Amino acid sequence: MHKYIVIGPQASGKSTQSRMLASHFDFAHISIGEIVRWHLEHRTKLAANIGQILDSGNLIPDEIVMDLVRRRLHQHDWNYGFVLDSFPRNKAHAEFLRQNWDIDRVVYLDAPDEAVFERVMERGKEGWGSGYTKRAVTNPDVLRRRIAKYHRRTKPILKVYEELGILVQIDATKSISGVFSRITRSLGLAAGSV
Repeated sequence: MHKYIVIGPQASGKSTQSRMLASHFDFAHISIGEIVRWHLEHRTKLAANIGQILDSGNLIPDEIVMDLVRRRLHQHDWNYGFVLDSFPRNKAHAEFLRQNWDIDRVVYLDAPDEAVFERVMERGKEGWGSGYTKRAVTNPDVLRRRIAKYHRRTKPILKVYEELGILVQIDATKSISGVFSRITRSLGLAAGSV
């Protein structure tokens, strides 16, 4: 069983690499963003609450996010493992995962702030992305604050995973295939290895 996390700053390629891992190795791709979007699109009971929170400019509270993750992982529809895309986002999330699931490796897609800024701004101009990717293009200062906040929230998580010996740091400025190759080598995965 393979249990992986892929984290990194916005526009570092988390979803792309997570989907590639899932596709190549038959892992379940678990994206909190996709789960939230599903609830919003299907107008579930939870969607009304989430919608109000997001419309007010706030982040979804940890309790709701962790409950979504818990419910998704309890489905046990993953034969060979799973890839958690963009979760955890803070130390409380990391502790929640540590207490409930034995994560094998955490892939940190590292990209310098300047590269993140350029990618996000370009995505906004092109109309790609979702969430604050589109809002950031109208206010670069908002994006800079979000990047700084990301680092404040993420550094403690990286330290925890580094101390556990499960952190893999990958240069996310390389090509998509180059990053994927580095990830699979770091995880000891090869075609047909699952």
